[in-house]
Amino acid sequence: MAVYVSNLIIDQNVNFDQVFTLESNTTNSVIDLTGYTFKSEMRKWAGATGVTTFTVGIYSTATSGQIQLGLTTTQTAALKEGRYVYDVVMTDTNSKMSRVIEGMVLVRAGATKFP
Repeated sequence: MAVYVSNLIIDQNVNFDQVFTLESNTTNSVIDLTGYTFKSEMRKWAGATGVTTFTVGIYSTATSGQIQLGLTTTQTAALKEGRYVYDVVMTDTNSKMSRVIEGMVLVRAGATKFP
């Protein structure tokens, strides 16, 4: 499976959600995600120790091939503005792990301040 590159923009102090559709690079059809698991993290750079973990789940149904990444308001509030890297790793039903999405994240500070 090829790695899909997608850059994200995350605003501080608000919820973040992004939906991706995973497709086979040989058949161009969506992948049935039944039994698959996912993990996704972002860091300032690949070797950084500070990490923010995305919530990753199947969006809609497993046969839709869609996953959703999410961060809570508390998580985005804890982020410093700037650039980060992230990826999504998929584990299939045979325990084979594959990086399926990767890219840069731009965290933006908002003008509206919250308590």
